[in-house]
Amino acid sequence: MDLTVLAPDPVLLLCAVVLDGILGDPVYRWHPVRLMGHTLTGVERVLRRTGLDGYAGGCVLFLALSAFWVGVSAALALWLNGLHPVLNGVYQVFFIYSMVALRDLCRHGMAIDRAGDLKGARRAVSMLVGRDTSAMDAAACRRAGMESLSENAVDGFIAPLCWYALLGLPGIVLYKVISTMDSMVGYRTPRYARFGWCGARLDDLFNLLPARLTWLLMTAVAFLLPGYSGRNALSVGWRQHALIPGPNSGWSEAAAAGAVQRRLVGPVRQDGKLVTEIWIGDEGDPEGGQTGDLRRMCVLVVVTCLVATALSILAMVVPAK
Repeated sequence: MDLTVLAPDPVLLLCAVVLDGILGDPVYRWHPVRLMGHTLTGVERVLRRTGLDGYAGGCVLFLALSAFWVGVSAALALWLNGLHPVLNGVYQVFFIYSMVALRDLCRHGMAIDRAGDLKGARRAVSMLVGRDTSAMDAAACRRAGMESLSENAVDGFIAPLCWYALLGLPGIVLYKVISTMDSMVGYRTPRYARFGWCGARLDDLFNLLPARLTWLLMTAVAFLLPGYSGRNALSVGWRQHALIPGPNSGWSEAAAAGAVQRRLVGPVRQDGKLVTEIWIGDEGDPEGGQTGDLRRMCVLVVVTCLVATALSILAMVVPAK
């Protein structure tokens, strides 16, 4: 059994990223992440029936999902490699491609600008964020899209990229299992406060390094791109990342605000109540949400993700030599 076929492969990763850039995230019934969600729902139902609906149940959920999905994906790769290495390569490219989502991230963000009217913009924003959109003006809609682009650059692309570069196919599958757990059960509600604790904390852990790498990469990219500020990206990211709830999302959001030289967030309402009025970004910069701001954010995110891809491929190639 040749386990090296599961190791990080620069050619497979490059092919997967190119596919995502050309086609976007595939939409079909048997999408691996969708199947992970179905598996999670089934295992959760069984665990709750047996009384494992607290911290222990959440830990068992993680062990069951990770063992199943990492085991099945790896076994299938090994089996296909035994039939022919090309079959394994095609399978892994498609699997990795299904785990990253850069094109769709930008498409959903830019849909706000393409909406044409405020009602359409609010509808597009509602696909990205959970806040109330009924009172949002055009600028607030664009700001929300900018924040979503910068935050999701980490868990939608750079984090899965990092875990593939470190651990190959098992690494990216494990990351997506954890990310799926966080999105489905990682809530601070009476139902999930304890049961979802494991998934939420693991998601924090697995995004810890990628979030901070994204801050540094955005800073480097902002120094190179005309009209962006690397100095502000570095400074705002360092000083204001903690203003955003959670240990990770603030790094990319604050860095992006500094890079595009716009203040983000502002008044946010949820369930009819004002939940925050915090602004992130340099105090001397104008409020974000102006015409063209979303496109500038999209450029920053895309270039940052492409640089991350190049560095990941380089990291795989250098040790091989």
